Amino acid sequence: MPAASNSERDQMIGLALAALGAALFASKGIFVKLAYEQGLDALTTLTWRMILATPFFAAMGIMAYLDRRKGKGRHAGEPVSRPAIFGAIGIGILGYYGASLLDFFSLDLITAQLNRLVLLTYPFMVLILGAVLFKRPLPLPVIGAALLAYLGIAVIFGHDMMIAGDTVIAGTLLALSSALAYALYQIFAKPLIDTLGPRLFTAIAMTAAATAVFVHYLATQPLADLAISQPAFTILFGLAIAATVAPVSIIAAAIGLIGAERTAIFGNISPILTIILAIFILGEPFTPIHGLGTALVICGILLFTRLTRRADT
Repeated sequence: MPAASNSERDQMIGLALAALGAALFASKGIFVKLAYEQGLDALTTLTWRMILATPFFAAMGIMAYLDRRKGKGRHAGEPVSRPAIFGAIGIGILGYYGASLLDFFSLDLITAQLNRLVLLTYPFMVLILGAVLFKRPLPLPVIGAALLAYLGIAVIFGHDMMIAGDTVIAGTLLALSSALAYALYQIFAKPLIDTLGPRLFTAIAMTAAATAVFVHYLATQPLADLAISQPAFTILFGLAIAATVAPVSIIAAAIGLIGAERTAIFGNISPILTIILAIFILGEPFTPIHGLGTALVICGILLFTRLTRRADT
């Protein structure tokens, strides 16, 4: 009986952590939008995010490396190969620098709601890229789920474009490009994560991306522009800790308790949370057209999740 009770308690804790992690991830666009209201630009916002978040990931990587050297964990005693390190550096620059920069530029042009819905479609891109790059089969029902989700985006896109004009086109294209970059990251990161372990891989990838962000900033803007107000710093601290470091750690803990698949399901609720936060914190509009588009996207994602899970069993 006690063992069963402990198991049930772990399941409840895991579900709660998965929900909390999804909620914190959903707040990312809100923090970025609030930073823009303080007069910051996309690159400065991303640079501060990296300044504040990277030390935590670097510390995590150091602990992972020391555990590996001490014979702890799945990769105990295994040497860290140079090709894996260089691979993590390259994929980190793609996923944590390229995708993030495009995402932040997108948030300067479109609503946090539309941005989040577009980014949510990256699993479709993973499947399409897998079919193109590795000749994997692309089931017709999955294509239907993708079309349903993109129809929802088209509904919101058309509505917003009539109001805001060309900025919605540019912002949506940037968000789609960010989702594509992240999809490529997902495809090529898995073998490296298997080799290095998730903590060490994340530390190397994040540090490499931070270096790329710093170089980009120093090449395009004076260092003095990093001086910001106290309210702006508070927002960026929230972006780095509450919307970056904390959810990564919380999601990892949830996966350890309830598994990756059950944890991933909670990612599907993040657009709803983003919409709620965007309405009440940012004052973004939410019309019946937005409701219809959002429903189509979420239905497409849920259908896709169900189909892919069935294919894996």
